[in-house]
Amino acid sequence: MQTRFGTVQVQITVNAGAITDVTALQLTDDDRKSVQISNRAAPLLRAAVLKAQSAQVQTISGATVTSDAYLSSLQGALDAANL
Repeated sequence: MQTRFGTVQVQITVNAGAITDVTALQLTDDDRKSVQISNRAAPLLRAAVLKAQSAQVQTISGATVTSDAYLSSLQGALDAANL
């Protein structure tokens, strides 16, 4: 997913129909602040996704652009995995 702060791309690992891992392959990195926001938001998003087992989780306050792109990329991966 392309954002005004850079690209966001996530990859999922699935086992027996369950999301077992979410890896951020790319996070917003347009400037130092974008990197800080991404580094703070990514682990929180990962934990929320693993708990919810879906992309239907709350965005992270202060990281809305990163969160939206992360969850959109995640939904694309889920769709590709037929989940």
